[in-house]
Amino acid sequence: MKLSARNVLQGKVKSIEIGAVNVEVQLEVAPGLIVTSVITKNSMQNLGLKVGAKAYAVVKASSVMLGVDD
Repeated sequence: MKLSARNVLQGKVKSIEIGAVNVEVQLEVAPGLIVTSVITKNSMQNLGLKVGAKAYAVVKASSVMLGVDD
Protein backbone atom coordinates (compact mmCIF):
# COMPACT_ATOMS: atom_id res chain seq x y z
CA MET A 1 0.00 0.00 0.00
CA LYS A 2 1.39 3.41 -0.98
CA LEU A 3 -0.32 6.63 0.10
CA SER A 4 0.40 10.32 -0.14
CA ALA A 5 -0.71 10.82 3.48
CA ARG A 6 2.18 11.04 5.92
CA ASN A 7 0.24 10.05 9.00
CA VAL A 8 -0.48 6.33 8.82
CA LEU A 9 -1.04 4.50 12.10
CA GLN A 10 -1.18 0.71 12.15
CA GLY A 11 -3.37 -0.86 14.77
CA LYS A 12 -5.85 -3.54 15.73
CA VAL A 13 -9.63 -3.16 15.50
CA LYS A 14 -10.89 -3.13 19.10
CA SER A 15 -14.59 -2.53 18.51
CA ILE A 16 -17.17 -2.01 15.77
CA GLU A 17 -20.48 -0.31 16.54
CA ILE A 18 -22.93 -0.63 13.66
CA GLY A 19 -25.55 2.08 13.26
CA ALA A 20 -28.36 2.58 10.75
CA VAL A 21 -26.03 4.01 8.07
CA ASN A 22 -22.57 4.47 9.59
CA VAL A 23 -20.19 2.33 11.58
CA GLU A 24 -17.93 3.55 14.40
CA VAL A 25 -14.63 1.67 14.40
CA GLN A 26 -12.15 1.90 17.27
CA LEU A 27 -8.55 1.13 16.36
CA GLU A 28 -5.93 0.60 19.06
CA VAL A 29 -2.70 2.04 17.65
CA ALA A 30 -0.66 1.64 20.87
CA PRO A 31 -1.49 0.10 24.25
CA GLY A 32 -4.40 2.16 25.58
CA LEU A 33 -4.35 4.61 22.64
CA ILE A 34 -7.53 4.46 20.56
CA VAL A 35 -8.30 6.21 17.27
CA THR A 36 -11.99 6.30 16.33
CA SER A 37 -13.26 6.51 12.77
CA VAL A 38 -16.81 6.76 11.43
CA ILE A 39 -17.24 5.07 8.05
CA THR A 40 -20.15 3.76 6.01
CA LYS A 41 -21.43 0.21 6.39
CA ASN A 42 -20.46 -0.34 2.77
CA SER A 43 -16.85 0.64 3.50
CA MET A 44 -16.72 -1.67 6.51
CA GLN A 45 -17.94 -4.57 4.41
CA ASN A 46 -15.61 -3.77 1.48
CA LEU A 47 -12.62 -3.63 3.85
CA GLY A 48 -13.68 -6.83 5.61
CA LEU A 49 -13.20 -5.21 9.02
CA LYS A 50 -13.61 -7.45 12.05
CA VAL A 51 -12.65 -7.08 15.70
CA GLY A 52 -9.03 -8.19 16.09
CA ALA A 53 -8.10 -7.48 12.47
CA LYS A 54 -5.11 -5.34 11.52
CA ALA A 55 -6.05 -2.00 9.97
CA TYR A 56 -4.56 1.43 9.37
CA ALA A 57 -5.77 4.88 10.43
CA VAL A 58 -4.80 7.31 7.68
CA VAL A 59 -4.88 11.01 8.58
CA LYS A 60 -4.60 13.58 5.80
CA ALA A 61 -5.33 17.12 6.87
CA SER A 62 -3.99 20.54 6.04
CA SER A 63 -4.16 21.62 9.67
CA VAL A 64 -4.35 20.14 13.13
CA MET A 65 -5.82 22.28 15.90
CA LEU A 66 -4.48 22.23 19.46
CA GLY A 67 -6.06 23.54 22.65
CA VAL A 68 -5.16 24.12 26.28
CA ASP A 69 -7.13 24.70 29.46
CA ASP A 70 -7.34 28.28 30.74
